Amino acid sequence: MAIVNLKGVTYKYPLTETPALSNINLKINEGEFVAVIGPNGAGKSTLCYTLAGFVPHFFKGDLQGSVEVAGVETKTSTLSDWVLNVGLAFQNPFNQISGAKYTVYEEIAFGLENLGIPRGEMKERVDQALTLTGIRDLADRSPYSLSGGQQQRVALTSILVMQPKVLVLDEPTSQMDPIGTREVFGVIRSLAERGMTVIMAEHKVEWVAQFADRVIALYEGKLMMDGRPGDVLTSERLVGKGYGISRYTSAAREASRRGLWPRNRELPVTLDEAVMGFGGFPLPRGEGQGVRGKGRK
Repeated sequence: MAIVNLKGVTYKYPLTETPALSNINLKINEGEFVAVIGPNGAGKSTLCYTLAGFVPHFFKGDLQGSVEVAGVETKTSTLSDWVLNVGLAFQNPFNQISGAKYTVYEEIAFGLENLGIPRGEMKERVDQALTLTGIRDLADRSPYSLSGGQQQRVALTSILVMQPKVLVLDEPTSQMDPIGTREVFGVIRSLAERGMTVIMAEHKVEWVAQFADRVIALYEGKLMMDGRPGDVLTSERLVGKGYGISRYTSAAREASRRGLWPRNRELPVTLDEAVMGFGGFPLPRGEGQGVRGKGRK
């Protein structure tokens, strides 16, 4: 059942002529983990802001079409009502830290305090959220003493503790190392498996391929592709348009041109897929023997 339904959505920021989003038609079902990809300026952040109600309630501008999330239409609601169903984690976590609290624990509880959640329930939800995102050891530290990656986890946790029906993430791992990125993607995958709908704008296509159910490709404000991660992320339509194409996809595409990739195998996005594709497929005499020889020493 669709929990997100966009029909003919076109949006222009104030004092601009070119739409940031143009005629977007999109349905997302409950419990789906959908990744949004695109080059800079494609409209990824604007789509996140639209789903989270910041467009048009905060950024204003001209919004055409219909945006419905969890049975509520954005034009007939207020932002304070909208955020009860949709949680947004910004790309820059510094913009999301309230500045009103001294510790991470208090920061994460801040939203629940504003809703008047009983103290016992509040403590239970904060403890669960800290454990889920793996930052319990940061609970007594100041949010401003943390690294960028740690602040991103705090921002994500402060949204999760609100238990929204739809979680919208704008590049939530941009300041994280590979270990932190994997852990956060794992947390988000587990949330989707529990029934939360997740929409994430993200450049790290190898992680997207491993964890997302579906990928949406935006280009110049338009929805260019929508489908399985493997189909979208290896499509020739992405080449030369500024998308972050996996190095393994690029290598296998070149190998395919040279007859060195199995014809019946899809192009890879991840290292494991590349290993499976190249493994057991012997190279012609003289091709790549220097590298292969080094590997055997």
